[in-house]
Amino acid sequence: MPLRTALIGLSSSATTSWASGAHLPGLLTPKGRSLLPITALLNSSVDSAKRAISIYNLPATTKAYGNPEDLANDPDIDLVICNTRVDTHYQTILPSIKKGKDVYVEWPVAGNIGDIDVLVKEAEKSGSRVAVGIQRRWTPQAVKLRELLADGKGKLGKVLSSNVSAFGGTIDREILPTGLKYFAEREVGGHPINISNAHLLDTILSVLGELSPSTTHAALQLQRPDVRIRDPVTKNIVETVRSNVPDLFSLHGTIASSSATFTYFFRRGQPFPGRPSLEWTINCEFGEVRLVSPSTLSFGTSNKDEPITIHVHWFEEDKVEEVKWQWSEEEEELPVIARTVFRSLVAFGEGKDSVDGWVDIKDAQSRAHQLEGFLRQWESQGNS
Repeated sequence: MPLRTALIGLSSSATTSWASGAHLPGLLTPKGRSLLPITALLNSSVDSAKRAISIYNLPATTKAYGNPEDLANDPDIDLVICNTRVDTHYQTILPSIKKGKDVYVEWPVAGNIGDIDVLVKEAEKSGSRVAVGIQRRWTPQAVKLRELLADGKGKLGKVLSSNVSAFGGTIDREILPTGLKYFAEREVGGHPINISNAHLLDTILSVLGELSPSTTHAALQLQRPDVRIRDPVTKNIVETVRSNVPDLFSLHGTIASSSATFTYFFRRGQPFPGRPSLEWTINCEFGEVRLVSPSTLSFGTSNKDEPITIHVHWFEEDKVEEVKWQWSEEEEELPVIARTVFRSLVAFGEGKDSVDGWVDIKDAQSRAHQLEGFLRQWESQGNS
C-alpha cells in the first residue's frame, strides 16, 4: 500500500536545499510516486506551502499546511518527512508521532538530547515508526566494504586496526555563509561535529562495528573561535561571531566485535592542498583496504565530487587491486545527493526491517548520546 506523504520544509529560498535536492527527485520518480505519493506540504505558513506547490509543479490536489498540529490531524497522511532546521525538528514532528504516523526525520534528530529522548518515548507509546536520515550506512561504498570484511571470515581475515583522516564539514575552515551562522552556535544542535562528522563516524562504525565504551577516548578542540560570516551574494564579510562549537574532533578506541584499534581524526575546513578530504584504511590479517575520497567526506553529495576509490593491498601476493562499487541503475538516474536518501526512503516505504536500509530512532538516539557525551566532556574541561 502506498504511504500518503507530507514533505516538510520544501522551500525555494532556504540556504540549504536538502528537501528539494535530496528528497524531491526520488519522490518524483515512478517508484517514488507509487510508493510515497506527495499528498501535502508543511511550511512555515500555508502561503509558503502553496508557493512551493506551485514552484515545484506538484499536483493541484496537494494540500498546504502551515501548522504541525493541523498536519498531524489529517487522516489522509500516513508519512511525514521532516527537512527543517534541526532546532525545529522536535515541534514539527512531535504531533505526528503522537498520532502514530510514520515519520522520516533528517539527522540530527533534534536540537538537544532531552527532546530526542521525548520523541523516542512518544514513538514507543503511539507505535509510530520513526526513521532517521543517517542513510550513508547504505552508500554503495559502505555496502561494498561490509562485503569485503564479512565479519572477519572473508579473504581479508580479521580486522586488526583502522585509521581515518577527514577534513570538511564546511567549505572554509573559518568562514561561514550568513545562512549557516548557526553552525557556530552549539545550542542550535546542527553544526559540523553533529552533522558532517557524525554522518562520517556513523558510516564508518556501521562497517567496522561499535566502539567498546570503556576503551574510548575523545579529544575535541576549538582552534578558530572567531568565525567570519560572509554574504554569499556580495561575498563581503558582514560580521565576526564567537563560536562555541569545536572544529577538531579526534577519537581513539577499540572495536568491540574485533578488538581492532581505531583512530579517527576530523578537522573542519579544507585539507592541505593535494591531500584528500577523506582517507580511511582498514588493516586486516591478509590485506589492507584503503578508501580515498578526494573532494568530500560525505561519500558523495554532488555530481561534481571526484570519484571515490577503494583498493586492497594483498600481503601474500604484494598486489594492489581496485575494488569496484556501483549504484543501481535506478539510483544513477538521480542526482548523487538524492541516491542514498532514495534508497532509505524506499526501504522504509516498503516496510523493510530497520537493519535493511533505514535507521530507527532508538538507534539514532544511541549515536546522539554518544556524541553528546563527547561534547559534554569537552565542556566540562572548561571549554564552551
